[in-house]
Amino acid sequence: MAAANRLVVFIALISLTSSPALATDGKPLQDYCVADKGGGTRGIKTATLPMNGFACKPPQSVTPNDFTFSGLNKPGDTANPAGFKVTLVTVDQIPGLNTQGLSMGRLDFGPGGVNAPHIHPRASEMLIVMEGSLEVGFVTTLPETKLITKVLQAGEAFVFPQALTHYQRNVGKGPAVAISALDSQNPGTQRVVAAVLGSNPKLPVEVVAKALQADNNVAAQLLSKFK
Repeated sequence: MAAANRLVVFIALISLTSSPALATDGKPLQDYCVADKGGGTRGIKTATLPMNGFACKPPQSVTPNDFTFSGLNKPGDTANPAGFKVTLVTVDQIPGLNTQGLSMGRLDFGPGGVNAPHIHPRASEMLIVMEGSLEVGFVTTLPETKLITKVLQAGEAFVFPQALTHYQRNVGKGPAVAISALDSQNPGTQRVVAAVLGSNPKLPVEVVAKALQADNNVAAQLLSKFK
C-alpha cells in the first residue's frame, strides 16, 4: 500500500474511533474492575491521572456482594406529584458494574403517572413493560423534531436512542411497572423542563422568555415554580 493510501486509512480509523457515535463506555480489559469507592471517583484525579469512572478495588478484597443488588422486587412509592418513581441500579449501587457498560432500573407509575421528558446523555435505553399500559415516545433532533410514540402493553419493549428526549406515561386504569436497561454504568439523567427552569443559578428571564416565545412576566412566573 502506498504511503499516501496508508495515511488516508490511518486518518479514517482515527476519525471512526473518535466519533461521537462511538463515544460510549469503553470495553473492559480484564475480567472485572469492581469500583473502589474509597479510591478514585468520577472526575477526581488520582495522582496525576484524571479518572473517568472508578479505580479498581484490589481483587483479594472483592466479594459476591460487589456484584449484587436487592430491591427490584419492591414497588416504588408513587405518592408524589409526578405519580412516578424509579429505582436505579448503576455503578453506585453495584460496584461490579464498573467498566461493564451496563445499568438498569425499575420504573413504577401510579394511575396517570408520568416520567417527564428527559435524556440520558451517555446511554441508549430499552424498556420492557411488566404490568399495565404505558404510552412511550421520543423526539428526534432538528430539523424534524418528530415525535415517535406508541402505547405498550405488558410484555412489549421499546428502544430510546441515546441522548434523545423521551418520556413514559401510564395510560392504564391501574398501576404500571417497567424495567429498563441502559448501555452505560452511569447513563446520567437530565430532565428537560427542570434543566431550563430549575438550573442553579437560574437562566436569565430574557433567555427563557425567548426560548418559550413568551413575555418576561410569564417566564419569571415559570422560573419561580422551580426553587
